[in-house]
Amino acid sequence: MDKNTKIAIFKGKRIRKIIYQNEWWFSVADVCEALTDSIDAGAYWRKLKQRLNEEGSEVVTFCHGLKLLAPDGKMRETDCANTEGMFRIIQSIPSPKAEPLKRWLAKVGYERIQEIEDPELATKRTRMLYKLKGYNENWIEKRMRGIAIREELTDEWQKRGVQEQKDYEILTAEISQATFGVTPSQYKKLKGLKRENLRDHMDDFELIFTMLGERSTTEIHRTENSQGALKLKADAKAGGDIAGGARKHLEKRLGRSLISKKNFKMLNERKKIK
Repeated sequence: MDKNTKIAIFKGKRIRKIIYQNEWWFSVADVCEALTDSIDAGAYWRKLKQRLNEEGSEVVTFCHGLKLLAPDGKMRETDCANTEGMFRIIQSIPSPKAEPLKRWLAKVGYERIQEIEDPELATKRTRMLYKLKGYNENWIEKRMRGIAIREELTDEWQKRGVQEQKDYEILTAEISQATFGVTPSQYKKLKGLKRENLRDHMDDFELIFTMLGERSTTEIHRTENSQGALKLKADAKAGGDIAGGARKHLEKRLGRSLISKKNFKMLNERKKIK
């Protein structure tokens, strides 16, 4: 089986999934089978797809034909959808087994509306999720502050003309390279991460220097009223250099590197041993 292809389990049913465009895509037929117990899940999906097309639904446009391992051991093209598309499809399945998931989706949607009306609720939920994952209060406080600083920076980028996702990535990489000597993708490899959020696997010092680089960049943008890709990139390097310089001074005093190969799992296990 291809390394990007895996099996998910839902209610005891096997759901084939594959990484496509850097995110998981799931077999629509497999999900239909899990939720309906249809004898021929492929036929069920074809009929549902036909009905959705006739109704003018855009749900079908969320699907892509991707090659997955079939029961006969061969790679065959099958309709797949990403998480958002799959949720839309599930909403269209008239099956009692789909009701619990539909209710969950409705609850998530309601909570999202609440968060828009009261952003503090989103912050509280994020804190709770980190706590449930095993992060301590001191780390959570730094991570939440880092999120706020990051949002402040991306807002500045948006105001100053940044629109494309790749441009956000370029500027972020510029800060990271100047701060730590590696880009975010290189840093993830260093920590043995794949799709996980890099910052969720940083220790205290890594979070602090990340915040310093991004907050410095924001202040430089505002002070110099920076505009245009080249100036924003230069500012990003300057902000990263400030954080990188502080990191190097501290490393020299401590006699060790502050760039850690450890991810959260390793750091958490070390704390348990202590």
